[in-house]
Amino acid sequence: MISLFGHGKTTKAIAKRLVNCSIFDDGFKEKSIDEYGNLLLPTSEFDAHKSTLEIPSPGFPPSHVMVKKARNLISEYDYFFDDMPSSIWITGTNGKTTTTQMLQHLLTQKGSVCGGNIGEPLANLDTKAPLWILETSSFTLHYTKKARPNIYVILPIKPDHISWHGSFETYEEAKLSPMKRMREGSVVILPKKYADYETLAYKVTYDDEFDLAKTMGIEIEKVSFKPPFLQDAILAMSVQKILYDIIDYALINSFKTDVHKLEEFRDKEGRLWVNDTKGTNVDATIEALKRYKDKQMLIILGGDDKGAPLDALFEAMKPLHVEVFAIGSNTDKIVNHTKEIGKTVHACYELRVAVELMKKNHTLQTVAILSPAAASLDQFSSYAHRGDMFKNLVLS
Repeated sequence: MISLFGHGKTTKAIAKRLVNCSIFDDGFKEKSIDEYGNLLLPTSEFDAHKSTLEIPSPGFPPSHVMVKKARNLISEYDYFFDDMPSSIWITGTNGKTTTTQMLQHLLTQKGSVCGGNIGEPLANLDTKAPLWILETSSFTLHYTKKARPNIYVILPIKPDHISWHGSFETYEEAKLSPMKRMREGSVVILPKKYADYETLAYKVTYDDEFDLAKTMGIEIEKVSFKPPFLQDAILAMSVQKILYDIIDYALINSFKTDVHKLEEFRDKEGRLWVNDTKGTNVDATIEALKRYKDKQMLIILGGDDKGAPLDALFEAMKPLHVEVFAIGSNTDKIVNHTKEIGKTVHACYELRVAVELMKKNHTLQTVAILSPAAASLDQFSSYAHRGDMFKNLVLS
């Protein structure tokens, strides 16, 4: 019996493809059957002795009782590895989605397909495609013990998902672990701080996007993106250069960045607002602050910070002209940190309250930013839900 933990997008796709699976989820209160004939069961029904294989949803926590009982636990990457064509995995803390999308944009004409942590689960990807481009989360990597990429792209790794992994070191090791399984002939692009990490793959190391562009022979002044998207573009172009010895400036410059990431828009009075709801950790919000460092900023911070320390964020705010509007479950924490650095702060608790107060303080000379440095699930169904509500509140 194949047991699937969690009834999410990943496990639903696996169940549809395999059929005759047993899906266990904390939300199931009684036994039932889905449209494909798979059993849907409460987690209390899981019997490790009757299960031949267990595949968790990527975000299913290692602390869960079923994970602890499981005897044959593997990730979806391990399950599909034997059928996986040549693959490029992209990981890191911030920018992996944009880098993945940019690379797919560059390689679509080569027949690549894109999935993993964004878009399609592996169960839905075409195994006959010449190349898989996979955004790869630390959750998936935690459970992956066999699968390995042909090219591995690692963006900078900063504190995130601490409560899930237990420590930054464990989170960091999950991100780096595929290198141990990579073989000669494969390539890893990684920050120089990890240059000594053990691997048989050929290493291309970098300090920043300018350093990497120089190494790869990319004329960075011909790339139209600003930070932080500039680094994503250079990483994607580097893979294109490694695979096909091509540098296509026109194609990369035609890429359109995703909504919810440093998305600028103006209200009816012409004031600048920025929806950066995908800024779900400290490092992402610091990048937003860097972009607008020469302006007077009104910024919404707060949500579920996942146990990550916030000191670096407030250290970065010290020299800036910034006013803070705190929301979410860590409102009081944000307020205390802001007061410690001598900045003005408003304890709003809710997004609606924050936006209404910002409207009163916002002018044509300021910039109003939602970049929470925290996850959204304490008050919203997703980061996109948070961003959409922000835009609706601003424009209503």
